[in-house]
Amino acid sequence: MTGDTKSAALTRLLPGRARLGPAWLPFADAASPELPLPQLLRLSLFQVSAGMATVLLIGTLNRVLIVELRVPAWLVAAMVALPLVFAPFRALIGFRSDNHVSAFGWRRVPYLWFGTLMQFGGLAIMPFALILLSGDSRAPAYVGQIGAAFAFLLTGAGMQTAQTAGLALATDLASPASRPRVIALMYGMLLLGMVGAGLAFGQLLASFSELRLIQVVQGSALVTIALNTIALWKQEPRRTERASASVKSFAETWEQFLARPGARRFLLTVALGTAAFNMQDIILEPYGGEVLRLSVGATTTLTAVLAVGMLVAFFIAARALDRGMDACRLAGYGALVGVFAFSAVILAAPLDAAWLFRCGGAGIGVGAGLFAVATLAEAMRYERTGDNGLALGAWGAVQAVGAGIAIALGGGLRDIVAHSADSGSLGSALVGSATGYSAVYVIEIVLLFVTLAAIGPLIGVNAGRERVPPYRSLDGGVVADV
Repeated sequence: MTGDTKSAALTRLLPGRARLGPAWLPFADAASPELPLPQLLRLSLFQVSAGMATVLLIGTLNRVLIVELRVPAWLVAAMVALPLVFAPFRALIGFRSDNHVSAFGWRRVPYLWFGTLMQFGGLAIMPFALILLSGDSRAPAYVGQIGAAFAFLLTGAGMQTAQTAGLALATDLASPASRPRVIALMYGMLLLGMVGAGLAFGQLLASFSELRLIQVVQGSALVTIALNTIALWKQEPRRTERASASVKSFAETWEQFLARPGARRFLLTVALGTAAFNMQDIILEPYGGEVLRLSVGATTTLTAVLAVGMLVAFFIAARALDRGMDACRLAGYGALVGVFAFSAVILAAPLDAAWLFRCGGAGIGVGAGLFAVATLAEAMRYERTGDNGLALGAWGAVQAVGAGIAIALGGGLRDIVAHSADSGSLGSALVGSATGYSAVYVIEIVLLFVTLAAIGPLIGVNAGRERVPPYRSLDGGVVADV
């Protein structure tokens, strides 16, 4: 059967599909002649494995270690935060992948592969640490704790290495015109991996046992190596001239990156905005349960609400950036949406309105999604002469560190303010369970306004850097084809 015959047969079988344009198929137009849709979807599988590992570390293992295995909460929190130790090295990883000297002519594939091996290794070590923590051995408890901490660190380091190299590879393969849609697709696949893994882990661990948990972790390790191997297979073209390329200095290249117009302000904006959206990560669901008296099931659905909000944001961002909207302007809109969303969450307590709380949660997802995708698109515009790995690594490092610090501060500030309010130190009007939570949300609103002030001067800085059609000067002459 020829290609034309196959196409005609498919059209007859799926007549509705033939009438659907890319506008009605989210992210279908992310493909380009340089990066066809099947190849793009296959490449995005590394984001699915990262989402799965995120749910396993922050959700499943976090809860099991504290509740079932009786590991102190502060120690588990420290383990979860350990991958942040590796976060600042993302810029270095991106730089090294930009300038990697390989006899095979690859730049990104080695880092994507070794990141995969580290992620697999961390998940492979975790079951042995769980056995030691469960008391089924004669080893001291601290041996299991050290093993679990090392597994968390190795898994997190692998995730960040693979994500940095994978996003850089996607940027290398995509055309400049399709990059905004590719970014949104990559983020959508990360979220899809988190949602799918959450549902799968929930079903597999419905009847919990330590043996079943070990089997789930081991299975996740195998799925990771399988997905990432499929993702990187024959993705990066080999170029033999890279085998003898000269290696640049990281310090010199980093200074050149920071010297680009607006680069320092951009990284500061990413840190502020990420902190503003992530400070509520560990207190949003407790707020719904303690203040609004929602059930466990009702607060759990808030995760789905946030996910839906972020998916909507990814689609909006892809469309807006594709139509030429300035990425910094779009990030500012995301911060503005966040201001209204956090205001709705605060007002939900005095109004006793659970619906307003859910609307606020969805708004947080939309605002955070717009801000993340827009700033990632802007980071890609800071690349020069193939050093997008450095730009993406810097963005990822600042985002990860900002999120980690904000999450830690959010929980601490809530406890401090709540204790002061309950003791009457803040006055009788502020005595109540909502005070500590509301204080954190108010701080997040203030941070979002600071983010808006920081991002304002960046609007238009990179506006003409990736324009596809020629643009004209004031006298009507063609200036350049960029």
